[in-house]
Amino acid sequence: MGVALADAVPAARAVFSRAGAALGEDLLHLCRAGPEEALRQTENTQPAILAASVACLVALRQHGVDAGVAAGLSLGEYTALVAAGAMRFEDAVVLVRKRGRFMQETAAERDTAMAAVLGLDPEGVAAACREAAGAGIVEPSSFNGPGQVVIGGDSAAVERAAQAARARGARRVVRLAVSAPFHTSLMQPAALRLAGELTGITLRDPRIPVVANATAEPVTEAGRVREFLITQVASPVRWEESVRRMAAMGARAFVEVGPGTSLSGMIKKIVEDAVVLHVEDPASLRETVDRLQ
Repeated sequence: MGVALADAVPAARAVFSRAGAALGEDLLHLCRAGPEEALRQTENTQPAILAASVACLVALRQHGVDAGVAAGLSLGEYTALVAAGAMRFEDAVVLVRKRGRFMQETAAERDTAMAAVLGLDPEGVAAACREAAGAGIVEPSSFNGPGQVVIGGDSAAVERAAQAARARGARRVVRLAVSAPFHTSLMQPAALRLAGELTGITLRDPRIPVVANATAEPVTEAGRVREFLITQVASPVRWEESVRRMAAMGARAFVEVGPGTSLSGMIKKIVEDAVVLHVEDPASLRETVDRLQ
Protein backbone atom coordinates (compact mmCIF):
# COMPACT_ATOMS: atom_id res chain seq x y z
CA MET A 1 0.00 0.00 0.00
CA GLY A 2 2.03 2.91 -1.35
CA VAL A 3 5.31 1.06 -0.89
CA ALA A 4 6.39 1.03 -4.55
CA LEU A 5 5.84 4.78 -4.90
CA ALA A 6 7.62 5.48 -1.60
CA ASP A 7 10.61 3.42 -2.77
CA ALA A 8 10.78 5.28 -6.09
CA VAL A 9 9.95 8.87 -5.07
CA PRO A 10 11.77 10.41 -2.06
CA ALA A 11 9.04 13.00 -1.53
CA ALA A 12 6.45 10.21 -1.29
CA ARG A 13 8.64 8.34 1.18
CA ALA A 14 8.87 11.52 3.25
CA VAL A 15 5.07 11.51 3.60
CA PHE A 16 5.24 8.10 5.28
CA SER A 17 8.03 9.38 7.53
CA ARG A 18 5.85 12.30 8.60
CA ALA A 19 2.98 9.91 9.28
CA GLY A 20 5.24 7.67 11.33
CA ALA A 21 6.49 10.58 13.40
CA ALA A 22 2.93 11.73 14.09
CA LEU A 23 1.72 8.24 15.03
CA GLY A 24 4.83 7.11 16.87
CA GLU A 25 5.40 4.05 14.69
CA ASP A 26 6.91 3.06 11.33
CA LEU A 27 3.86 3.13 9.07
CA LEU A 28 5.84 2.36 5.91
CA HIS A 29 7.27 -0.77 7.54
CA LEU A 30 3.75 -1.89 8.44
CA CYS A 31 2.63 -1.38 4.84
CA ARG A 32 5.68 -3.22 3.53
CA ALA A 33 5.98 -6.13 5.96
CA GLY A 34 2.65 -6.38 7.76
CA PRO A 35 1.53 -8.50 9.43
CA GLU A 36 -1.56 -8.45 7.21
CA GLU A 37 -3.82 -8.92 10.22
CA ALA A 38 -2.52 -5.70 11.76
CA LEU A 39 -2.84 -3.80 8.49
CA ARG A 40 -6.49 -4.87 8.17
CA GLN A 41 -7.37 -3.33 11.51
CA THR A 42 -9.34 -0.15 10.83
CA GLU A 43 -7.17 1.99 13.10
CA ASN A 44 -4.16 1.04 10.94
CA THR A 45 -5.88 0.81 7.56
CA GLN A 46 -7.18 4.38 7.68
CA PRO A 47 -3.79 6.07 8.36
CA ALA A 48 -2.09 3.80 5.80
CA ILE A 49 -4.57 4.66 3.04
CA LEU A 50 -4.37 8.37 3.88
CA ALA A 51 -0.55 8.33 3.80
CA ALA A 52 -0.48 6.42 0.51
CA SER A 53 -2.99 8.84 -1.02
CA VAL A 54 -1.16 11.99 0.10
CA ALA A 55 2.11 10.48 -1.14
CA CYS A 56 0.49 10.27 -4.59
CA LEU A 57 -0.58 13.91 -4.36
CA VAL A 58 2.94 15.01 -3.47
CA ALA A 59 4.39 13.01 -6.37
CA LEU A 60 1.91 14.59 -8.79
CA ARG A 61 2.74 18.08 -7.58
CA GLN A 62 6.42 17.47 -8.27
CA HIS A 63 5.37 17.17 -11.91
CA GLY A 64 3.26 20.33 -11.81
CA VAL A 65 -0.09 18.53 -11.57
CA ASP A 66 -2.55 19.97 -9.05
CA ALA A 67 -6.31 19.99 -8.47
CA GLY A 68 -8.87 22.74 -9.01
CA VAL A 69 -11.52 21.02 -6.87
CA ALA A 70 -11.33 18.01 -4.56
CA ALA A 71 -13.57 15.33 -3.08
CA GLY A 72 -13.03 11.97 -1.47
CA LEU A 73 -15.32 9.11 -0.57
CA SER A 74 -15.55 8.57 3.19
CA LEU A 75 -11.96 8.39 4.47
CA GLY A 76 -10.90 10.00 1.20
CA GLU A 77 -12.47 13.24 2.36
CA TYR A 78 -9.43 13.70 4.61
CA THR A 79 -7.11 13.35 1.62
CA ALA A 80 -9.19 16.00 -0.15
CA LEU A 81 -8.84 18.35 2.83
CA VAL A 82 -5.08 17.86 2.98
CA ALA A 83 -4.90 18.48 -0.77
CA ALA A 84 -6.87 21.71 -0.27
CA GLY A 85 -4.63 22.88 2.58
CA ALA A 86 -7.54 22.88 5.03
CA MET A 87 -5.90 20.41 7.42
CA ARG A 88 -2.29 19.56 8.25
CA PHE A 89 -1.36 16.06 7.15
CA GLU A 90 0.02 15.23 10.60
CA ASP A 91 -3.27 16.21 12.21
CA ALA A 92 -5.24 14.24 9.63
CA VAL A 93 -3.28 11.02 10.07
CA VAL A 94 -3.73 11.06 13.85
CA LEU A 95 -7.40 11.97 13.50
CA VAL A 96 -8.24 9.17 11.05
CA ARG A 97 -6.65 6.61 13.37
CA LYS A 98 -8.98 7.78 16.13
CA ARG A 99 -11.89 7.88 13.68
CA GLY A 100 -11.26 4.26 12.76
CA ARG A 101 -11.04 3.24 16.40
CA PHE A 102 -14.25 5.09 17.30
CA MET A 103 -16.12 3.42 14.44
CA GLN A 104 -14.83 -0.03 15.35
CA GLU A 105 -15.72 0.35 19.02
CA THR A 106 -19.19 1.64 18.16
CA ALA A 107 -19.81 -1.27 15.79
CA ALA A 108 -18.76 -3.82 18.42
CA GLU A 109 -21.88 -3.00 20.42
CA ARG A 110 -24.25 -4.84 18.01
CA ASP A 111 -24.41 -7.33 15.12
CA THR A 112 -24.20 -5.25 11.93
CA ALA A 113 -23.65 -5.65 8.21
CA MET A 114 -23.43 -3.76 4.91
CA ALA A 115 -24.44 -4.74 1.38
CA ALA A 116 -24.22 -3.24 -2.10
CA VAL A 117 -27.52 -3.13 -3.99
CA LEU A 118 -26.97 -3.22 -7.75
CA GLY A 119 -29.47 -2.37 -10.45
CA LEU A 120 -32.06 -0.57 -8.34
CA ASP A 121 -32.62 3.18 -8.13
CA PRO A 122 -32.15 5.08 -4.84
CA GLU A 123 -35.91 5.39 -4.28
CA GLY A 124 -36.32 1.64 -4.61
CA VAL A 125 -33.45 1.00 -2.19
CA ALA A 126 -34.90 3.44 0.34
CA ALA A 127 -38.28 1.71 0.06
CA ALA A 128 -36.65 -1.69 0.63
CA CYS A 129 -35.00 -0.33 3.77
CA ARG A 130 -38.34 0.95 5.05
CA GLU A 131 -39.91 -2.47 4.46
CA ALA A 132 -37.17 -4.06 6.58
CA ALA A 133 -37.48 -1.65 9.51
CA GLY A 134 -39.26 -4.22 11.65
CA ALA A 135 -36.04 -6.26 11.83
CA GLY A 136 -33.92 -3.35 13.06
CA ILE A 137 -32.13 -0.32 11.64
CA VAL A 138 -31.10 -0.39 7.96
CA GLU A 139 -30.39 2.67 5.84
CA PRO A 140 -28.75 3.73 2.57
CA SER A 141 -25.15 4.56 3.45
CA SER A 142 -23.55 5.47 0.13
CA PHE A 143 -24.97 6.48 -3.24
CA ASN A 144 -21.99 5.38 -5.32
CA GLY A 145 -23.29 5.80 -8.85
CA PRO A 146 -26.05 4.81 -11.27
CA GLY A 147 -27.59 1.59 -10.04
CA GLN A 148 -25.24 1.17 -7.08
CA VAL A 149 -26.35 1.99 -3.54
CA VAL A 150 -24.77 0.61 -0.36
CA ILE A 151 -26.96 -0.12 2.67
CA GLY A 152 -25.94 -0.75 6.26
CA GLY A 153 -27.37 -1.43 9.69
CA ASP A 154 -28.37 -4.33 11.90
CA SER A 155 -27.56 -7.67 10.23
CA ALA A 156 -31.12 -9.02 10.30
CA ALA A 157 -32.50 -5.78 8.87
CA VAL A 158 -29.85 -5.67 6.12
CA GLU A 159 -30.75 -9.24 5.13
CA ARG A 160 -34.46 -8.40 5.03
CA ALA A 161 -33.79 -5.23 3.02
CA ALA A 162 -31.71 -7.28 0.59
CA GLN A 163 -34.66 -9.61 0.06
CA ALA A 164 -36.99 -6.64 -0.43
CA ALA A 165 -34.57 -5.06 -2.91
CA ARG A 166 -34.44 -8.26 -4.96
CA ALA A 167 -38.23 -8.37 -4.96
CA ARG A 168 -38.24 -4.79 -6.27
CA GLY A 169 -35.99 -5.72 -9.18
CA ALA A 170 -32.42 -5.36 -7.92
CA ARG A 171 -30.07 -7.24 -10.24
CA ARG A 172 -27.84 -8.34 -7.39
CA VAL A 173 -27.21 -7.70 -3.70
CA VAL A 174 -23.66 -8.29 -2.47
CA ARG A 175 -22.79 -8.58 1.21
CA LEU A 176 -19.67 -6.50 1.97
CA ALA A 177 -16.74 -7.72 4.05
CA VAL A 178 -16.60 -4.71 6.36
CA SER A 179 -16.50 -4.42 10.11
CA ALA A 180 -19.01 -1.62 10.77
CA PRO A 181 -22.19 -0.03 9.33
CA PHE A 182 -20.33 3.03 8.09
CA HIS A 183 -22.28 6.21 7.30
CA THR A 184 -25.49 5.13 9.01
CA SER A 185 -27.18 6.53 12.10
CA LEU A 186 -25.69 3.64 14.11
CA MET A 187 -22.37 5.50 13.88
CA GLN A 188 -23.68 8.54 15.78
CA PRO A 189 -21.70 7.67 18.96
CA ALA A 190 -18.51 7.63 16.86
CA ALA A 191 -19.46 10.99 15.33
CA LEU A 192 -19.86 12.53 18.79
CA ARG A 193 -16.45 11.23 19.88
CA LEU A 194 -14.86 12.57 16.71
CA ALA A 195 -16.44 15.97 17.38
CA GLY A 196 -14.55 16.10 20.66
CA GLU A 197 -11.25 15.39 18.91
CA LEU A 198 -11.87 18.02 16.24
CA THR A 199 -12.05 20.79 18.82
CA GLY A 200 -8.27 20.56 19.16
CA ILE A 201 -7.52 20.61 15.42
CA THR A 202 -6.64 23.81 13.57
CA LEU A 203 -8.53 24.08 10.28
CA ARG A 204 -8.00 26.62 7.52
CA ASP A 205 -10.10 27.83 4.62
CA PRO A 206 -9.57 25.38 1.73
CA ARG A 207 -7.54 26.93 -1.10
CA ILE A 208 -9.73 24.99 -3.55
CA PRO A 209 -13.36 23.92 -3.07
CA VAL A 210 -13.90 20.57 -1.34
CA VAL A 211 -17.20 18.90 -2.24
CA ALA A 212 -18.60 17.42 0.97
CA ASN A 213 -19.79 13.79 1.18
CA ALA A 214 -22.88 14.53 3.23
CA THR A 215 -24.26 17.38 1.11
CA ALA A 216 -22.49 17.21 -2.29
CA GLU A 217 -21.95 20.97 -1.87
CA PRO A 218 -18.59 22.76 -2.31
CA VAL A 219 -17.08 24.00 0.94
CA THR A 220 -14.63 26.92 1.04
CA GLU A 221 -14.74 27.97 4.72
CA ALA A 222 -12.90 26.38 7.64
CA GLY A 223 -15.93 26.63 9.91
CA ARG A 224 -17.93 24.32 7.67
CA VAL A 225 -15.13 21.76 7.40
CA ARG A 226 -15.46 20.72 11.04
CA GLU A 227 -19.22 20.44 10.64
CA PHE A 228 -19.14 18.17 7.59
CA LEU A 229 -16.43 15.90 9.00
CA ILE A 230 -18.66 15.18 11.98
CA THR A 231 -21.81 14.83 9.87
CA GLN A 232 -20.31 12.40 7.36
CA VAL A 233 -19.59 9.71 9.97
CA ALA A 234 -23.29 8.94 10.49
CA SER A 235 -24.76 10.24 7.20
CA PRO A 236 -24.92 8.67 3.73
CA VAL A 237 -22.20 9.52 1.23
CA ARG A 238 -23.62 11.32 -1.80
CA TRP A 239 -20.82 10.32 -4.13
CA GLU A 240 -22.73 10.34 -7.41
CA GLU A 241 -24.04 13.84 -6.67
CA SER A 242 -20.55 14.96 -5.63
CA VAL A 243 -18.99 13.83 -8.90
CA ARG A 244 -21.77 15.49 -10.90
CA ARG A 245 -21.24 18.68 -8.90
CA MET A 246 -17.51 18.70 -9.72
CA ALA A 247 -18.31 18.18 -13.39
CA ALA A 248 -20.80 21.08 -13.25
CA MET A 249 -18.02 23.21 -11.73
CA GLY A 250 -15.89 22.54 -14.80
CA ALA A 251 -13.91 19.41 -13.89
CA ARG A 252 -13.15 17.37 -17.00
CA ALA A 253 -10.23 15.25 -15.76
CA PHE A 254 -10.53 13.25 -12.54
CA VAL A 255 -7.47 11.70 -10.88
CA GLU A 256 -7.99 9.05 -8.21
CA VAL A 257 -5.05 8.87 -5.80
CA GLY A 258 -4.19 5.99 -3.49
CA PRO A 259 -4.70 2.22 -3.49
CA GLY A 260 -7.07 0.75 -6.06
CA THR A 261 -9.28 2.11 -8.83
CA SER A 262 -12.79 1.62 -7.46
CA LEU A 263 -13.62 5.34 -7.63
CA SER A 264 -12.37 5.53 -11.21
CA GLY A 265 -14.91 2.92 -12.24
CA MET A 266 -17.70 4.82 -10.50
CA ILE A 267 -16.70 8.15 -12.06
CA LYS A 268 -16.65 6.68 -15.58
CA LYS A 269 -20.27 5.63 -15.14
CA ILE A 270 -21.31 8.99 -13.68
CA VAL A 271 -19.56 11.32 -16.17
CA GLU A 272 -19.15 9.25 -19.31
CA ASP A 273 -17.10 11.79 -21.27
CA ALA A 274 -14.65 12.57 -18.45
CA VAL A 275 -10.95 11.77 -18.54
CA VAL A 276 -10.44 9.43 -15.57
CA LEU A 277 -6.92 8.59 -14.36
CA HIS A 278 -5.37 7.19 -11.22
CA VAL A 279 -2.06 7.20 -9.35
CA GLU A 280 -0.94 4.50 -6.94
CA ASP A 281 2.55 3.45 -8.09
CA PRO A 282 5.41 4.68 -10.33
CA ALA A 283 3.85 3.29 -13.53
CA SER A 284 0.45 4.91 -13.01
CA LEU A 285 2.18 8.15 -11.96
CA ARG A 286 4.08 8.28 -15.26
CA GLU A 287 0.97 7.47 -17.27
CA THR A 288 -1.14 10.12 -15.53
CA VAL A 289 1.50 12.83 -15.84
CA ASP A 290 1.97 12.03 -19.53
CA ARG A 291 -1.80 12.27 -20.15
CA LEU A 292 -2.18 15.59 -18.34
CA GLN A 293 0.86 17.44 -19.61
